[in-house]
Amino acid sequence: MTDSLAQHYLDDSIEQFRKLKVMADKAIAQVDDRELFFAPDPESNSIAVIIKHISGNQRSRWTDFLTSDGEKPNRHRDTEFEIDETTTRETVLEWWEGGWKCLFDALEPLRPEDLMRTVTIRGLPHTVVMAINRQLTHYASHVGQIVFLAKQLKAGDWKTLSIPRGQSEIVNQKMMGGGQSQQRA
Repeated sequence: MTDSLAQHYLDDSIEQFRKLKVMADKAIAQVDDRELFFAPDPESNSIAVIIKHISGNQRSRWTDFLTSDGEKPNRHRDTEFEIDETTTRETVLEWWEGGWKCLFDALEPLRPEDLMRTVTIRGLPHTVVMAINRQLTHYASHVGQIVFLAKQLKAGDWKTLSIPRGQSEIVNQKMMGGGQSQQRA
């Protein structure tokens, strides 16, 4: 991988993680405390549980990313799916912010020459590229769950996070300069 391609990959990966966080942040901001902890049924997860799981995964995977296994001995994954009645929104948001901080603190210092290094997750070797892709897809699936739950809970009060229904053509025309190609200055 050339350095420019490798740097592009690193920059884009960080940008994609940031976009996922922003999307989830916007969904989480729309739900009240009751909705944050609501699970549709006993086998489903609440937004709070999904956040606890993501943040537990992030702390495990990204702490000492290049030098220790991504499944830390102090991680107790099964407990990430349990929330007790004393857990507050503030606690959940602290987990959330702490997990993302751990991720960005590990990713931002990476250099192109790090991408082909080997890291382990549960004892299995991964290149840094593979490890990043693994986590990007994992977090994307859970962010999708957060957005879906929030949208269902807010129903008619939901504020869309993307292009509103029926407005794709209008947005496309605006972005493409009314159908004419735009030149950059």
